[in-house]
Amino acid sequence: MMGQHTRSESLFYYFRLEDQVPENHLLRLVDKHIDFGFVRKQLKESYSETGRPSIDPEFLLRILLIGYLYGVGGERKLVEELRMHLAWRWFTGLGFDQEVPHHSTFSKNRHGRFQESKVFEQLFEEVVAQCLSVGLVRGDQLSVDGTFVEANASKESRIPREQLAEAAQVNRTVREYLAELEIQNPVEEPTHNQDKVSTTDPDSTYATKGGTPARMGYYNNYLIDNHSCIVVGVQATGARLSEESRAAEDMIARFAKWQGRKPQSIAADASYGNGEFLQWLMDREIKPHMPTRDAVGRTRSPFYGPESFTYLPDSNSYICPSGQQLNYGGRNERNRTFGYIGTRKKCGPCEQRSQCTTGPFRYLAIHMNETARQRARDLRTTPEFGQAQRQRKKVEALFAELKSHNHIGLHRLRLRKLKFVREQFFLAATAQNIKRLVRFLSRPTMSPLPQSVPTLETRYLTFRARMRTPVRSPACTEDRDESPHLAPLLRSHRTCNSRTWQYGLDIRDGSRSPSISLPRI
Repeated sequence: MMGQHTRSESLFYYFRLEDQVPENHLLRLVDKHIDFGFVRKQLKESYSETGRPSIDPEFLLRILLIGYLYGVGGERKLVEELRMHLAWRWFTGLGFDQEVPHHSTFSKNRHGRFQESKVFEQLFEEVVAQCLSVGLVRGDQLSVDGTFVEANASKESRIPREQLAEAAQVNRTVREYLAELEIQNPVEEPTHNQDKVSTTDPDSTYATKGGTPARMGYYNNYLIDNHSCIVVGVQATGARLSEESRAAEDMIARFAKWQGRKPQSIAADASYGNGEFLQWLMDREIKPHMPTRDAVGRTRSPFYGPESFTYLPDSNSYICPSGQQLNYGGRNERNRTFGYIGTRKKCGPCEQRSQCTTGPFRYLAIHMNETARQRARDLRTTPEFGQAQRQRKKVEALFAELKSHNHIGLHRLRLRKLKFVREQFFLAATAQNIKRLVRFLSRPTMSPLPQSVPTLETRYLTFRARMRTPVRSPACTEDRDESPHLAPLLRSHRTCNSRTWQYGLDIRDGSRSPSISLPRI
């Protein structure tokens, strides 16, 4: 007989939130492995010793972190979801008889105590330090990149910079922006000087990246560990390519200070291959695994390139392929190059002139950091360069996770001004790192094989020592390398590169152990 569920509601329910959260739930793992006790110590000086007790700052930070772990946009939506979600209540320690804080509480603390104490940056550093301590982050091979994140402002809100003073009379955001410029940089203009400034978010930049239409936004710069895909450096900058290299230098120096040693190599795309950044890496003996930003005329020119000329340090001159000398002719500060010039007398009758220049004499432009640039070009031929460029794609996956609606959901910023954008980037990177850290700490431990059963590698090496060639048993229907004194190594299939075979080992109970790739005999 078909049953029918009768909708009823009891006045009292007897159960514990602890029993409703599974053991493998993300928030339970975060609560087990991440210690938020530093928050109270960090904010102790921000609270008075007397008066009514405030809302616990650790409680507020846990709620904000939930929003980034589950991609909930905005404090209003987060408060609504917190009322209904049992696991969220358990993680924050909020019982059914306790009221959820008002959404304005988060704004009040963000503009005050959280901003002054840099608690979000401290949380990020604490998680990275834990990743280093447990061995998840190696720190020897890193990758750096930046992504454009749209600001919470429209391009129609831009006005000419000359009209800012007039707009400040009726717009509080513009007044605060001009006041901050007076305090931080009273003489010089901002780094990303623009003809027009948004009255909604004056710190945002009108720019584009990747062929998309121009919008107001910021750059979110990541420095990641290639081995673990952990974000070890975050920095928010204006949406300008020139800002990316400076942000990379700051993140690398900061991370090197944390772990007490500098990384061995840095992988990046061609936008980082400028002479200044390559020289900065060379001074610190860090290998740059990135393409150089060479001019189109150099890469596609039919004439002799700078690599065809020989430098003479004693006379500060170059020798051309035909043996003539090009003397130093000055420096170009705009292009950051040194000029070396031939003469009409030497270049005019030269037989190789058609391969060198179309002018009456050759002008050779050498970048001020040409030594560092050439070092980067030489590294492109090494196997490590290709491996580093493949590993660099992990940072693109992190950016996709950052903007995906199913993950962090930060495809468009929620807050305005650079100082609050920086906090969003720190919280987003912290959420990404926490997911990987708790998964690493909660991985199941593999039970070792009994002492009586040798490992697969031991059996294979023993087998190869006794038999130099494989023996095919006519009684068997499948290929196997076997010996009368050893358990058979069953050959299952050939790998893609056609140079190795996949082997497995029959254990005593008849089950097949995990297979490994071994070279063909």
